[in-house]
Amino acid sequence: MASIIDDIKLSFKSGDALTRLILANLGVYVAFLLLRILSFLFQANIAGFFISFTALPSDLLTLATRPWTLVTYMFLHEGFLHILFNMLWLFFGGKLFLEYFGSRRLISTYLMGGILGGILYVLFYNVFPAFSDVVVISNNRGASAGVMAVIFAIATYNPRFPVRIFFIATVPLWGVAAFALLTDLIGLGDGANAGGRIAHIGGAAFGFFMARFYREGRDLTDGFSGLLDRLSNLFKAKPKLKTVYSSGGFNKGYRNKKSPVNDETRLNQILDKISTSGYDSLNKDEKEHLFKFGKE
Repeated sequence: MASIIDDIKLSFKSGDALTRLILANLGVYVAFLLLRILSFLFQANIAGFFISFTALPSDLLTLATRPWTLVTYMFLHEGFLHILFNMLWLFFGGKLFLEYFGSRRLISTYLMGGILGGILYVLFYNVFPAFSDVVVISNNRGASAGVMAVIFAIATYNPRFPVRIFFIATVPLWGVAAFALLTDLIGLGDGANAGGRIAHIGGAAFGFFMARFYREGRDLTDGFSGLLDRLSNLFKAKPKLKTVYSSGGFNKGYRNKKSPVNDETRLNQILDKISTSGYDSLNKDEKEHLFKFGKE
């Protein structure tokens, strides 16, 4: 069991942005399943408590006390088919996205699309009379808004990319995206899963404008990516300073520049490089070191 957990940790650290997003979604789903089992065994609503603090509420007063749910909701899934189809869409769209925009923008597009979708969901539920009876009790969950942002960014940037449908026909990517959006609009008119469909539309809108602005040389994700970098640096372990002795005495807090960098420090440097530029940016020696460390 410990070996499996270590493998997952290594995959998360050394994987690209797409791998990290999928593992994060799967991790939250597994946590929810375990809590649901505990809820049954102890006959307590533990899973419901978890949902109430991670799903996005439409009620403004509740949201004011749980602002983090604008992010956490897009990693929360209850049903197996729900997370399965979302992750398949994310994997398909994310692979294409990485080719054109890179890892850094993938995470930002996913999160910003999800946040915009969440804001649109809350706005609609508090403005339109159709939701007045359920606004206090409704909440939203799922990665769909972030996934739609990724799909629409690619479909806008390279609309003619061929997609094979059920090994029968090949259609352009813009057609797939348009069909997904049309399905949401039809469902919204019928009132089916209205909150989710509203969030999908918000995510699709962000992906569309992200790609359009990117073509013009403007990156809508740049500021958000910088914020994520700063937050990430807060949680990175700072290297410990060592005492180095020399013939003239000793100096505290300085490492001998000629001494070799230890394996763990070098691994962290390689992982940082992967996070910034992707696995393909590593040279042969760095790949061998990563493989060697993973085998230990």
